[in-house]
Amino acid sequence: MKLGRNDPCSCGSGKKYKRCCMDSIAKQSAQVADDIAQVLAMSPNLSLDELNLVAQRKIDQRNHQPHAGFCGLTSAQMQNWLYAPLDELTDVTINTPSDLSGSPVMRYLALILDEAVQQGGSFKATVKGNLPAKLVKQASALLPEFAVAEFETVPSISEYMGSNEDKFNALHYTRVLAELTGIIYRKSGSYHVKKAAQKQYTEQGLQAFFVPMLNTAIKQYNWAYLDSWNDRVDLRTFWLFMLWRLQSHGSANRLTEEVGRAFPVLLDQLPVEEYFSSEQLLSSLIKSRFITRFLQFWGFVTAQPRLLYENESGLGEVKIQPLLQETFVFAV
Repeated sequence: MKLGRNDPCSCGSGKKYKRCCMDSIAKQSAQVADDIAQVLAMSPNLSLDELNLVAQRKIDQRNHQPHAGFCGLTSAQMQNWLYAPLDELTDVTINTPSDLSGSPVMRYLALILDEAVQQGGSFKATVKGNLPAKLVKQASALLPEFAVAEFETVPSISEYMGSNEDKFNALHYTRVLAELTGIIYRKSGSYHVKKAAQKQYTEQGLQAFFVPMLNTAIKQYNWAYLDSWNDRVDLRTFWLFMLWRLQSHGSANRLTEEVGRAFPVLLDQLPVEEYFSSEQLLSSLIKSRFITRFLQFWGFVTAQPRLLYENESGLGEVKIQPLLQETFVFAV
């Protein structure tokens, strides 16, 4: 469907199309028009077909020219990374790791699936509709096996331990993803695993759900769900660019600078506050939504909370885990 001038821009900025990408496209079109005018001035006898060919070549040159603001990516590459489905992404290969034991999300999913399979395909939910205490306890016991355990010294405030699902963010996140992905569903006070999912689990193991769950985490799950930050800023569109940059240097603060430079409209969306700049607010969103409650939940990175969130600490260093490097292989 074609966007109207006053429609919300498809990039997720929250701005009207005419005030966002339409303006950028207009500037690019003007540049191409200038290039064509120069060609026409030098070769006034070109036919219409020849002019169309020149125009197409100029557009292709613009789209495939490295862009400094995109850290060397071309406009064509960025367009693909922002909007293409996972199976149509270019310059990156997404693999399903053979060993998922280091991923909290996938280990918690295995607990849910195993519990259901042992009880004939379903198990009782709590009165509030949460996962039963038995599963919560089993999930909490897994913390020492994860790389993030190095920094989880206070279990009472850990994302990876809890007395119930309401106080266990990583487990709750996993359950929500499993429902959105269509692996489990709640009916008549119980959680059921769909028969097709049971068959996949039996035949292919946990690996069968890695990419579908990842796709849900990126495309469907609301990243603002577990926090109280501004929900107008949707970082999901930019996830692959952020992943690529973070994997290359491991600095959360440098990542914020790169995102702000590549997508300045994000800074414009953030509210004006007395004590925090828009750059500081963007940094908090990236660290909480992208690093802490996406990459860490999946076991892709670890970051010491104090060093990640204290600006005076320097770079906000993030430790890249082997699971990330095995899953995402970039060719840029």
